[in-house]
Amino acid sequence: MRPLLAWLLTACAALAATEAKRPNILFFIMDDWGNGHAGAYGCSWVKTPHFDRVAREGLLFTNAFTPTAKCAPSRSTIMTGRYPWQLGAGANHQCIFPSEYGIFPEALTSGGYFYASTGKVWGPGSMLDAQGKRRPYAGKVYTQAKAQPATTGMTNNDYAGNFTAFLQDTRADQPWFFWAGPIEPHREYEAGTGARLGGKKTSDIDRVPGYWPDNETVRNDLLDYALEVEHADRHLGRMLAELERRGELDNTLVIVTSDNGMPFPRVKGHTYENANHLPLAIRWPRGIREPGRKVEAYVSFIDLAPTFLQAAGLDWSKTTLAPTPGRSLFDAFANTPDLAKSRDHVLIGRERNDFGRPNDEGYPVRGIIKDGFLFLENAEPSRWPCANPETGYLDTDASPTKSYILQARRDKGNDPFWNLCFGKRPAQELYDLKADPDCLRNLHGTDNASPAEKLRTQMWTELKALGDLRAVGRGAEYEAHPSADVQRRGFYERHLRGEKLNANWVTPTDFEKAPLK
Repeated sequence: MRPLLAWLLTACAALAATEAKRPNILFFIMDDWGNGHAGAYGCSWVKTPHFDRVAREGLLFTNAFTPTAKCAPSRSTIMTGRYPWQLGAGANHQCIFPSEYGIFPEALTSGGYFYASTGKVWGPGSMLDAQGKRRPYAGKVYTQAKAQPATTGMTNNDYAGNFTAFLQDTRADQPWFFWAGPIEPHREYEAGTGARLGGKKTSDIDRVPGYWPDNETVRNDLLDYALEVEHADRHLGRMLAELERRGELDNTLVIVTSDNGMPFPRVKGHTYENANHLPLAIRWPRGIREPGRKVEAYVSFIDLAPTFLQAAGLDWSKTTLAPTPGRSLFDAFANTPDLAKSRDHVLIGRERNDFGRPNDEGYPVRGIIKDGFLFLENAEPSRWPCANPETGYLDTDASPTKSYILQARRDKGNDPFWNLCFGKRPAQELYDLKADPDCLRNLHGTDNASPAEKLRTQMWTELKALGDLRAVGRGAEYEAHPSADVQRRGFYERHLRGEKLNANWVTPTDFEKAPLK
């Protein structure tokens, strides 16, 4: 018995040593935090010292993209390493997530990790297994720590306090993954708090994007957004400090990002530059070569799940997530010589986001970003991109900026900002992102449209190989999947019948009194 006991003790010690070498993982993902709004990217009016620290001591990614700029489909790509259009119903917002697709939390848990979360993880939608049981996408949820929010628009979740409570439950012999999902800067905001509480002035904002009017209404809206980003960043700072206090920071892979662009017209939910292009910084002293670098190679959210599993020492091919197009970011960590060449483009797109069109139709788009150009193909250009005007443009969250632009059209009969943010779009669009980052001048059909056909050919060739139903004439199947939100199914028809439906993410004045042409 003694030799057997000795062998068991040796095996356990070896296993514990192996486990100790596996990094902990802190995944910090804000809700609706937009491209470039951090000090590390040169932004002066949004203060993010803790994100900046992660970037300074690790990697700052300058071309990180989500395939779809809406909460649920974006987070579905993180969960699976797949594009939304490879997930059937999972391509949609408010979806019933298909149970046949594996998610990384299940793989990590099976691989020995303690997986937990606070705040927003995946959703909105329903994620059940084949037996109707809720899948463990959020792991053990920590919500007990509360704090008085600075404004009425912020949650009382003490994210950092809940992270500390989680750490108290961890064991030295078990690696962990913690998903920290601040709701901020998701709307709604308490108007005027950016100036009143944040010590900010509207003149601090260096530029307003060209698709919005540059006025005090819009600038104050931006300041309120900045205050919420800074609130989330402070929680990140407290989490980093707690890890440092415990001596665990350098053994933790820290990833900080957002799920989609800011909740403003023509951004969140759309397919232009600032909708899908997101902040991303990663710190991991043990695993990153030459920290302090900027990574200009293109990376996609489909790459996150493979990164998590490789860091955890799990064989991707033996998990329920395989096969997927996502690729681990370990090549960026190692700064491989062919990094820029092997990561030279990303694919983006959308299906059904929110309600408000006849028959719960979506607004299907596919796009590719490469060589400084954005090419988009809109499958149904006769539809309204933000949902029908008479149902409140439900694909755009309520905001002072939205209300101002809508009222300007009513007052003037026509308005260039309304056309940019809410008007119908052509079947194909091409933008030079270096010369026109706001995507104001569609080059398709002009003398400068030469990159379009080459980009279009590559895009559809890849989409077909990926199994995208839009690439084989079966795109309507995405829209046939019912929404998980039973209370709002058929919103367009029910609204026209006079039913009082809850659409609390828009204001009553957003609804046009009659259909627009």
